[in-house]
Order: sequence, then structure tokens, then C-alpha cells
Amino acid sequence: MIFKIQKILFCDILISGGSMDYSKYIRNLKDYPKEGIIFRDITTLLKDKDAFKGAIDELVALAPKNVDKVVGVEARGFIVGAPMAFHMGAGFVPVRKPGKLPYKKIEVSYELEYGTDKIEIHEDAISSGEKVIIVDDLLATGGTSKATIDLVERLGGKVEALVFLVELTDLPGREVLKGYDVRSLIKY
Repeated sequence: MIFKIQKILFCDILISGGSMDYSKYIRNLKDYPKEGIIFRDITTLLKDKDAFKGAIDELVALAPKNVDKVVGVEARGFIVGAPMAFHMGAGFVPVRKPGKLPYKKIEVSYELEYGTDKIEIHEDAISSGEKVIIVDDLLATGGTSKATIDLVERLGGKVEALVFLVELTDLPGREVLKGYDVRSLIKY
């Protein structure tokens, strides 16, 4: 019953064109974590119940329909992806840093600006042919997202889209993900 009420409210928001300017809920921290970087802090959006709910509703509206799984990338992708999965009637799958998943898993290494990193997924998290969206808080260079695509496809999943709360358009993320459907709510 609660789910249906939320769905009705969600539709009313869309019909009335109730889109918020979510960028005003993002704190911009200059020179963090290092000089020359503007860090887009989403915690200020998350703490505002109306902005958080509205952003989740709009991300759900932005996402393809009829997906089987929503894959959230550690750690802020969990915050956005889990409520999206709930509202979409899909399962939620976490992609984690090494050593955090308790069961059998597969991993992939990917390049960072200085060095490499790894992420993992349970080997039984996605079945062959399942439709998947990948969700994260931020698209910047695209490295983590590309690695997540690799994990999903190795398990036989079909990536329907990648959905981001924030996209930094001056960085190469969208180009790195060329050939995939990339959607974002806030662009800088």
C-alpha cells in the first residue's frame, strides 16, 4: 500500500514538472582532496529529506524500466542504488572493494590516475541474460564504471544503462563509456 502511494506521488511530481534544482543541494569544496579539485559533496543533498526523495524519484524516472538488478558501486552508489532498486521492484547488487564480500566473487583491476584499484562482485549476483543498470553518485573519469561493466558482463548480465546523480562533463567519463547509455541528473 505504501509503495502504491509513493508511486502516485511520484507520477504527480512528474506530470506537474516538479523538478528541483538539485545542484543547489550539493556542497562544492574547493581544493579538496587536493589543490585544483572541486569536490562535489552529496551529503548536503542526502540530509535534506525533500531533496533526497526528489532526487531518487527523478533518478528512477531517468532509468530504463523493467530491469532485473540495480548494481550500486561502493560506497555512495549504495546510498542511491538501493532506494532506486526498491522503487523499481528490482534486486540490488553491491560492487565492493576487495575483502568486503563474504561469498565467492570475481574481481577486476582498473587504472587510477596514479596506480590501480580493484572491485568485486559475488559470482552469483547476476544471472545470464538479466537486465542491469549500474548506479553511482558521480561520473568523472569513468574508470570505476567501466570496471563495473566488465564484472556485470562477465556474469552474463546486460547493461541497460549507467545512471549517475552527478556528472562532471569536463572529465572523460562519458567518452570512456561510449557505446553505453549514460544518464545523469546533475551536470557540472
